[in-house]
Amino acid sequence: MVRMSPLHPQHLRTRREVIQAGAVGLLGLGMNHLTALQALSAPAARPPRAKSVIYIFLSGGLSQLESFDMKPDAPLEVRGEFKPIRTRTPGTHICEYLPKLAGISEKWSLVRSLTHNSSDHSQGHHIMLTGRSDVPLGFDPSKPKKSDHPSMAALATALLPHTNNLPPAIVLPDKIVHNSGRTIAGQFGGMLGSQHDPWFLEMSPYHPKHYGAFPQYLFHHERGFEKDPSIHFQAPHLSLPQGLTLDRVMDRVSLRDSFEKQADNLTSLAGDAGFDSSRQAAISLLSNRKVHDAFSLKKVDPKMLERYGHHSFGWSLLMARRLVESGVRLVQVNLGNNETWDTHQSAFPNLKKFLLPPMDQAVSALIEDLDASGLLKDTLIVMGSEFGRTPKISSLSSTALPGRNHWGHVQSVMLAGGGIKGGRVIGSSDKMGGYPESDAQTPENLAATIYEALGLPRDLMWHDFTGRPHTLYMGSPISGLV
Repeated sequence: MVRMSPLHPQHLRTRREVIQAGAVGLLGLGMNHLTALQALSAPAARPPRAKSVIYIFLSGGLSQLESFDMKPDAPLEVRGEFKPIRTRTPGTHICEYLPKLAGISEKWSLVRSLTHNSSDHSQGHHIMLTGRSDVPLGFDPSKPKKSDHPSMAALATALLPHTNNLPPAIVLPDKIVHNSGRTIAGQFGGMLGSQHDPWFLEMSPYHPKHYGAFPQYLFHHERGFEKDPSIHFQAPHLSLPQGLTLDRVMDRVSLRDSFEKQADNLTSLAGDAGFDSSRQAAISLLSNRKVHDAFSLKKVDPKMLERYGHHSFGWSLLMARRLVESGVRLVQVNLGNNETWDTHQSAFPNLKKFLLPPMDQAVSALIEDLDASGLLKDTLIVMGSEFGRTPKISSLSSTALPGRNHWGHVQSVMLAGGGIKGGRVIGSSDKMGGYPESDAQTPENLAATIYEALGLPRDLMWHDFTGRPHTLYMGSPISGLV
């Protein structure tokens, strides 16, 4: 089942009434499917540099020192256990457990100097998902609020047009949820209004043991590899109930008059233009085979599945690739829920065995696949976290294997495609990998890079749910990448 973002509060009563009246049965879809397909007006934009953006988010905090900014000459308590390897880019070295990415470094570039001031998970997520370093007044680390800044995915939902009856922005394979069960703020519409929440394809529902690229790389930070059949990945599909064909759907649509004979409180709804357009969009979606197939992995070549990997990281990025091909403008892919990349303990065995290999496999496959199909030039790929990790290695307790703590002061971000020239390194960190040493970049600059790639004008304003205008660009696109 495809799960959608919640309805705007003003529609809650209407939704209950429609369900009670049986109107949902008209299409064999839930009302949430229809509201997620509401048409949104979009301002004119300049021609985009990229048709789509895939924002890969590594919840928990990828260590820059164990990935893209190693410090082999630093003291042991800083450099850690891993060794750097050469890439195809002269002078650029990355972690030995990222060999596939090292082999295609001419196709991607790095920013090694992205910085913000928060080392808190909740604030860090909010900062890197919204592209705003400031924390809004009344921010609550335990839950999303209407006063939060809107996520980049929500702004894309509001400001970009629909293509092929798909929403402009989709988040998969799940919402980011902490192992305590609280949903992380910064993923939603916030001040933009919940009607602009992005469309969430929840293919791997929240589970308190939800770590890593399951099932092949499912693990626990302390215990290591685990098996748990209750944690599963279900690729969504759009289909009609058994026995209900598209012709029958169209026949039922012609019976709209029957709606008008229902209770008086449904009469206005039956004539509502927004509801009507959403219904037509859902019908069109069901009849569009290309879009329909984008929501299924059943027809994917087994060799391609093998390349991406038989795990949630690979399946998620393969789904993202199919969605941008179908016309989705921004796909946020959460590779690892429950702060999977939060390597406080057992950092080196967990990264070596469970985290870096599936990421390396899936991300390199995505880049090579898009390049081979000619789509890489039109698709910007961005990969980052809410923050990096501390330069100094530490342990949670005397019995725990070592790891690194939260560190907002610097992280590495990888970018590819969408006009980005490969083989470049923007900025640098100091000799301990703790602070930017040159060309410091901000989350606002990263967001501006994404907005510019999508063709959103620099003078564009968005309006919050009270009607107040806000500037979209809070920084400048990162120079030296294009």
